[in-house]
Amino acid sequence: MIRLKNGGQMFGVCLLSVLLMSAPGCLENSSSSGASGLFGPCDSFDIGLNNSTNESVVSEFDGATSEVSLLISHAADGLNPTCYSIVIELDHVLAPKHSDNFRTHSQLGNFDNTGMHRIIDDFMIQGGDFENGDGTGGYAAKWYGICDGQAMNQSECPDQTHYNVPDEADNGLAHTSCKISMAKTNYPNTGGSQFFIIPEDSTPNWLDGVHTVFGTVISGCEHITTISEVATGLGDRPVYPVTILTATASE
Repeated sequence: MIRLKNGGQMFGVCLLSVLLMSAPGCLENSSSSGASGLFGPCDSFDIGLNNSTNESVVSEFDGATSEVSLLISHAADGLNPTCYSIVIELDHVLAPKHSDNFRTHSQLGNFDNTGMHRIIDDFMIQGGDFENGDGTGGYAAKWYGICDGQAMNQSECPDQTHYNVPDEADNGLAHTSCKISMAKTNYPNTGGSQFFIIPEDSTPNWLDGVHTVFGTVISGCEHITTISEVATGLGDRPVYPVTILTATASE
């Protein structure tokens, strides 16, 4: 069986492959971007421990949409961090498995204190590698019928680190501004935990039908644009860390 981890060799293969395992999508207009997202010095936020849910009690959300709030930190000078609050609305109708996966990772606390490891101006910001933190790791939050990119019985899959989410890329959702989409390798059905968010000034619509869009930033998309413009170095990694402090799912 070919080992296709959701992060390793992800978003960094070629321009399209680069967009594959850890790539993003396209943009439409900024009408969906919320201007109400909060930001300011991180010490002005009440950043407590995110009370993550025990895996045994996480159940699939049964509504049409749910929300996940991200609190993201970055210090442009390397010393004084600014915190940005954004809210993502997940589409459980058109991308049920991806939305459930992202929501479950958030409930389990898997995204807390993880980095946005790849940032490309005018394109996207990518994160979600809670396993290795560098774009080479991550896996699905639960069993969705896919192991190493192949449909099989759960008993045949070695362990959860091989779990993937099946593609839902033909759901009619396009890679437009302020959308969130799943990163994966250049093979089908290899999404796991890595995702990318598209800023207001990005239009990579060549990702439509390849990567699965599963939600929209409904508040604070201007902060995604700000973060997409941070200084980066080798491998499009931010010079100073961009960190998801907490990811909190709505009730």
